[in-house]
Amino acid sequence: MPDDQRAPTIDAEEGQRHDAPAGRSLDDWQKDAERKAKRGGQEDEQAPKRSEGSAENESDDAADEGGDEQPAPKKPSLIRRHPLWILFGLIGVAVVAVLGYFTWLIFFYPYESTDDAFVDARQFSVAAKVSGYVGEVPVTDNQHVNPGDVILSIDPRDYQIALDQAKGQLESAKAFVQSADAQIASSNAAVDQSKARIASAQAALQFAQDEASRQQKLAQTGTGTVQNAQQAVSNLQQSQASFQEAQAGLTSSVKSVASAQAQKASAIASLHQAEASVEQAEQNLGYTTIKAEQAGRVVRLTGSKGQYLDAGQSVSMFVPDEIWVTANFKETQITDMRPGQPVDVSIDAYPDHPLQGRIDSVQPGSGTAFSLLPAENATGNYVKVVQRVPVKIVVDKWPTDVSIGPGMSVVPSATVRQPPAYIRPYADRLRN
Repeated sequence: MPDDQRAPTIDAEEGQRHDAPAGRSLDDWQKDAERKAKRGGQEDEQAPKRSEGSAENESDDAADEGGDEQPAPKKPSLIRRHPLWILFGLIGVAVVAVLGYFTWLIFFYPYESTDDAFVDARQFSVAAKVSGYVGEVPVTDNQHVNPGDVILSIDPRDYQIALDQAKGQLESAKAFVQSADAQIASSNAAVDQSKARIASAQAALQFAQDEASRQQKLAQTGTGTVQNAQQAVSNLQQSQASFQEAQAGLTSSVKSVASAQAQKASAIASLHQAEASVEQAEQNLGYTTIKAEQAGRVVRLTGSKGQYLDAGQSVSMFVPDEIWVTANFKETQITDMRPGQPVDVSIDAYPDHPLQGRIDSVQPGSGTAFSLLPAENATGNYVKVVQRVPVKIVVDKWPTDVSIGPGMSVVPSATVRQPPAYIRPYADRLRN
C-alpha cells in the first residue's frame, strides 16, 4: 500500500482530534481521510476507471454524509441570552435622547451664530490740504490721539507771508473806502456851493432884468440916455450867463457826488475781496497743522519730516474709536432677529475677552444688492443661493488693554428666541 494511502498513526489521530472542528467525531475524520486516500490512488488510472471511481466515491460520500450528519442544536436569540443588558441599553438611549433634546432647547435653539463677521469702522485717509515741506510729525504708527492733537505740521512761513500780504491789501482797501467817503463829502459840499451860486446869480439876473427894463423906459421917454439903457442890457446878459454857469456848476457837482459814490462802492468791493483774501490766507496757515478731529488711532503713517507734500496727498489712515461688528447672517437666520436683542461676541484674536452687545440694525437688503457689481439674475441659468444680510452689532464696552480694529474676525451669537417656559428657569441657571 502506498504511504499516502496508509491509515494515520495514533499520534496523527491525536493531533487531528485536537484540530477537528467542534461537533465531529474521530470516526467521521477517519472516513474523510480514507476517501481522500482513495481519490489519490485512483488519479493514476485510466479515464474510465477514474470516472467510475469518482462516481463511486461520490455515491459513498453521499451515503456516508447522509448517514453520519446530525442536526445542530439551535442557539437562543440575543434578547433571551442578555435581556437585562438590552433593557439597560434602551433606557440609556432614551436618557441620551432626552438629554440631547433639552441640551438643544437650552444651548442651541435660542441662538443664531455665524463666523462671517468682522469688526467694522468708518476709517478714512488723512491728507494735506496745502502743499509744503513737513516740519514736525509728533505722532507715530498706531498711536491713539484725542480731538485737537497734532498729527503733522507743514512749514508755515510761506503761508504766514501770504497772510501778511493779504492784511496789507485789506488796510489799503479800507483806506480807499475812507477816501471815497471824503470824496463824497467834498462833492456834496460842491453841490451846496453850486446851489448858493445859482441863488446869487438868480438874484443878480432879476436885478439886471428890472434895471434894463427901467432904463429902456427912461430912454424912450427922453429922461434917460441910450448909453445907460445899453449898459443895463449888457448887465442883464452877463447876469443871465452867470445864472447858466451856476446851473452848470450844480449839475457837475451832482455828477461828482454820483462818481464818488461809485468809487466808494468799488472801494467796498475791494475791501470785501481783501477780507476774503485774509480769511483764505488764515485758513491756509491753519491747514499747515493737521489735527485729529475725533478720538482714534493713526494707522499707516507715511508723512516724514522734510518730505514735500502736494495738496491732497495722503499722510496716514485714521481709525476712529467708534467701531462695531458687521455680521453677515444667512437670510434664513434673521427670521426672528430684531434690533435690541442681546449678542455675545467672541474675538478670534482675543478669545479670553468675551464681549456683550446688542443688535443695532438689520440692513434692508442682501450684501450683493449694494455691491459694485450686483448680481443680475434675469439672464442665463439661475441657481438659487442663500443670500447673506449684513447686521450691525454694537458692543457695550470694548476692551482697552488690546488693539482692536477693522477687519478682525469675530463670532457673534445672537439670542433671538426664548426656550419654552417650563424649562426657562433651569436654562437661565445653566447659562449663568
